[in-house]
Amino acid sequence: MRKQKVIQFGEGGFLRGFFDWMLQIVNEKTDFNGSVTVVQPIKNGLCDVLTEQSCVYTHLCRGAEGVDQKKIDVISSCVKPYDDFEGYIKLAENKDYRFVVSNTTEAGIVFDENDKIDDCPASTFPGKLTQLLIKRFNSGLDGFVFLPCELIDKNGERLKECILKYADLWSLGDSFKNWIENDNIFCNTLVDRINTGYPKDEKIDLGYEDKMLNTSEYFHLWVISGYPDLCSEIPFDKCGLNVIITEDLERYRTRKVRILNGSHTSMIPYALLCGVETVGDCLKDDTVSAHLKKCQEEIVASLDMDKDEALAYANDVMTRFANPYIKHMCKSIALNSVSKFKVRVLPSILEYEKKFSKAPSQLLFSFGKLIEFYKKGTPNDSEEATKKLQNGTVKEILADVSLWGEDLTRFASEVEASANS
Repeated sequence: MRKQKVIQFGEGGFLRGFFDWMLQIVNEKTDFNGSVTVVQPIKNGLCDVLTEQSCVYTHLCRGAEGVDQKKIDVISSCVKPYDDFEGYIKLAENKDYRFVVSNTTEAGIVFDENDKIDDCPASTFPGKLTQLLIKRFNSGLDGFVFLPCELIDKNGERLKECILKYADLWSLGDSFKNWIENDNIFCNTLVDRINTGYPKDEKIDLGYEDKMLNTSEYFHLWVISGYPDLCSEIPFDKCGLNVIITEDLERYRTRKVRILNGSHTSMIPYALLCGVETVGDCLKDDTVSAHLKKCQEEIVASLDMDKDEALAYANDVMTRFANPYIKHMCKSIALNSVSKFKVRVLPSILEYEKKFSKAPSQLLFSFGKLIEFYKKGTPNDSEEATKKLQNGTVKEILADVSLWGEDLTRFASEVEASANS
């Protein structure tokens, strides 16, 4: 019988194909022997379906590496606060729970001043969590280690800030706030894995019915900051899992944003202008593939980190892009390309210029193709950004500080050449 050690907010494909998949491996390879209780954070979810099959499901990792099939049985039970609020609050009384894991989407870690302490439950995830923590505190038990997986910067710090706001809103007192600060650990994390969920358009013969069948790529990365001793409690390091405990999380975030996301953003406008529809097809197209490789070379050269590490990650990105099981549409990635270019690609251009005293030619070629795509293609962006790129000259566009944060007209000749090529 496994000990209940984790409260998990979220039953969707990501956590089941990321954290629960990891914990399955930890249980198999070590004496951790822990189970997960899933809390359904919204009114309508998948917990009923999960419960119907005893919280057991199959996960498939698929890619160029092959297919790996694993039965996941780490979830012991599900709780639905909207249907059984008392059952949810009662979780706080179990001293064995040590970790709280969550993925409530980017919009999940928010504060709502309209939430009330006696709501059953509060509307937001942090509000629900504060209700649970009140019971935990009043029961005289230790706090939790929080491992949020929401895709926002400093997710652990943001979660704690929201809880402390609820403590003030609901007049919970200094003792409770001190307990939150001193008896709970809020980790900032970075997650990286493409989970493709239930394969709706495929026929996969498992030999049995599994309504919660889940799929993902092979690659996985979890970078965790804020609790150096985490592996002494969950021995990820003894299982061959790509979990990194560090106090320099920003370095890994920069690596991901610049290399993974930056590769997408520097490639997609050109790919769409070339008539290429999916990321996988981009790697099969000699012209687009050569463009992507040159962009990656400049991105890696611009980074202030170990070159071998950056190159290894870039190679992983290329393998992931080529995954035959993932049909990632270029037009979907093209959404809001202007703001994405500013965050994901422009920093590489500026760092390259600073480092080598010259501009990176291939990334500026991408810049030109971005502008050309907005003028000749089918962009999907804000009305303001779309009008500026469609109606402005290259020099006017590059001079627009509201778009890029600074005047970039020094790049005008190279960008203009590629935009008109």
